[in-house]
Amino acid sequence: MTGTLDESLIRAATAADAPSIATIYNWYVAETVITFEEEPVPATEMAARIASCQGPWLVLEDHGALLGYAYGKPYHARSAYRFSYESTIYLHHDAVGRGHGLRLYGALLDALTAVPVHRVIGAIALPNAASVALHERLGFVKTGHLSEVGHKLGGWVDVGYWCRELASAEACLG
Repeated sequence: MTGTLDESLIRAATAADAPSIATIYNWYVAETVITFEEEPVPATEMAARIASCQGPWLVLEDHGALLGYAYGKPYHARSAYRFSYESTIYLHHDAVGRGHGLRLYGALLDALTAVPVHRVIGAIALPNAASVALHERLGFVKTGHLSEVGHKLGGWVDVGYWCRELASAEACLG
């Protein structure tokens, strides 16, 4: 994968990005425990997920090739959760470790300030040192840990939760 920080562009995702997003995601589905999905997600389903997302969905593009995507969505549907969002980020596996995640996730957090969002929650399948480091570099703090809540690729997987205050409670309540 090519791509330096100077050459890449962050923009809103469209349905036309669904095939590339599915390709990025499906590598993680097949090769890792980072996602708990076990079957590849077709591009049509990914397009439906983009369309139904109730928050920002961004892509990182370099010379027409998608290097990654990130989105924020309401944490839960019940109204009392309306100021809490869950964040997700995936990079093409060949684009990891080049600063793209920091830039893309930073753009997502900036976009979430317009919602407004009080707390952003990142759920991380563990172990995942790179994701933990990214979240903590962006100011997230570990707030919870669930042991052996998933089973994939022949083993039990823990999930940790990292949270970050994005906007003050007063700002959200207006």
